[in-house]
Amino acid sequence: MSTQKPSESGQAPRTESDPDPMHGVLLHPYQDDWPQRFIETRKWLRRVAPPEATIHHIGSTAVPGLAGKDVIDIQISVDTLDQVEPDDWLELGFQYRAGLSDHMPPGRQLPEEELVKYLFCYQNPRINVHIRERGRFNQRFALLNRDYLRSHQDVAAAYGAFKAELADHFPDDATSYSRIKDPVFDIMMGAANHWAKETGWQEPPED
Repeated sequence: MSTQKPSESGQAPRTESDPDPMHGVLLHPYQDDWPQRFIETRKWLRRVAPPEATIHHIGSTAVPGLAGKDVIDIQISVDTLDQVEPDDWLELGFQYRAGLSDHMPPGRQLPEEELVKYLFCYQNPRINVHIRERGRFNQRFALLNRDYLRSHQDVAAAYGAFKAELADHFPDDATSYSRIKDPVFDIMMGAANHWAKETGWQEPPED
């Protein structure tokens, strides 16, 4: 993978929900090469990830059969965000935004530390790296929802249809697209938590 830096016109991420709204919303049918692209990227990210970090493929490109933006979303789980050296990521050509907090589900009152993360974005190929602390609400949320969708093809199909309709309405407005899409995951989380309890779901090994 190239370590060439993004062009000077690249912009830093501006929102919690969509880290790179300048690209708009363009959904692609599921691509068979997405898992392999993650595997190759994970090897590359080992150069800058803390030694004890775990690296998972998350988001729509991590769910077989689900359409999504052609962006590989990756979660790196660390014991503390203090382990992360942003300069190392900048040297690889990533853009960096610190101090972000993930979406707060309506009706929940979570401490700030349960939602905070670091975000690093690479432009070509497009990669979003979300670094979160182990055991936090946002770290578990990403993995549980991914595994729930992987295990429930009917739910994944319904979610994909919703995203397609939403993208048709907001093709050039990634911020609105994500702001409307986020509550769908909040609704899904109740069913996902029930499924996790029934199945004894635990955080999986790296995948």
